[in-house]
Amino acid sequence: MVFLSFLPALAGTPKEIKPTRRKLQPGGIQSPDKPISGAIDAHCHLDFKQFNKDRQEVLDSARRSGIAHMINSGVDLSTNSRSLELSTKYDFISATLGLSPNTLESIREPELDMLFRQLEENADRAVGIGEAGLDYYHCKDATGRRRQAEVFSRVIDLARSLDKPLVIHSRDAEQPALDMVKHLDKVVFHCYSGSLSTMKEAQDRGYYISLATNVCRSGRHQILARNVSLERLLVETDSPFLSPRGGRNEPSFVLDSIRLIARIRGMEPQELARITAENTKRIYNIRSSTLP
Repeated sequence: MVFLSFLPALAGTPKEIKPTRRKLQPGGIQSPDKPISGAIDAHCHLDFKQFNKDRQEVLDSARRSGIAHMINSGVDLSTNSRSLELSTKYDFISATLGLSPNTLESIREPELDMLFRQLEENADRAVGIGEAGLDYYHCKDATGRRRQAEVFSRVIDLARSLDKPLVIHSRDAEQPALDMVKHLDKVVFHCYSGSLSTMKEAQDRGYYISLATNVCRSGRHQILARNVSLERLLVETDSPFLSPRGGRNEPSFVLDSIRLIARIRGMEPQELARITAENTKRIYNIRSSTLP
């Protein structure tokens, strides 16, 4: 694996590269407005209330825009159930079932046990386990972080026993999360925002790095986009969050990321869409009539 030489670390934030709608000169990369097909949004939350009024319209827009498949990720009992409902209703949606560290404050042991039973009993209907992990951005106290680690350890053991990919939430805790999963083979770092060195270590272990649409607004994430190994890259929206355009995010906006990352890497957007889609299909073992 080769890391491109750009900046030695993420300490500084370069001037952000903004998505452009300008036609490029002859000999340059294709216009960002040229249609893209076969793309996959590797992580979204289409079951969330932000889509209650127009969910079908959002899905139709995504399909028209060139999104071939979407991974809807649960974070607790109810969202796991809704993710499974979406994956049953639509052949272009797959589900992962998880337990976000940010839900732990409101979950007591009986409900936690129910959630783990839900994960185990429905694993054959899901392509992965997660999102789950550690969140040191929202949780500052040692007691809360210890509970996150204890629950995450249970999720790790379950993913291993089920032989399912683990989708990791690791905000401000990328290295601690990586240290906990080193014995696993199939791992996706969702919405990765950590250091170059941790990213390299994760990739060297064969793990996947999923970059969200905040890459369109963040020079820090653009450094990651320039240096990530293409064979380990996924792209996601994390809808309804992290919109590249302001307001609510949605799956079709992952094309903004694809176009920008392709520009950063000096390649065609369609080729990047193909590579990231193949990576997503590989890690999640997705076989769908909606995919090439």
